Amino acid sequence: MARAATTSDSFNAVAEPRRRDILSFLMAQERPVGEIVDGLGLPQPSVSKHLRVLLEVGLVNVRRDGRHMLYRTNADAIRPLHEWTATFERHWRNQLTRIKERAESMELASRRDQTKKRRNEDDGNSGGN
Repeated sequence: MARAATTSDSFNAVAEPRRRDILSFLMAQERPVGEIVDGLGLPQPSVSKHLRVLLEVGLVNVRRDGRHMLYRTNADAIRPLHEWTATFERHWRNQLTRIKERAESMELASRRDQTKKRRNEDDGNSGGN
């Protein structure tokens, strides 16, 4: 099956790590392209390309301020991504809780076995004297 274009939807757009970096960088405040380039250490043409994709899928908004184009995240468009990933977060939190509980019960059982073994050894040593 052919892969969907990165501009087809938000999920495909954020599959690119540099786009996620740009979104994270814009989270705090709106910024011009030059600030994104400097802050992330990416080439300007690359940043512009990624911003265009993010803009096309609606994850960022842009406004003109004089000669500058200022980009900011679009929280309403990011919400569906957050809600979808939250289901996995809950799943993994539950899985990790189960793993922790199992490890703790195994540790407790091991301690009981060690205590029992020591008692048996102590009983064997005291009976021969």
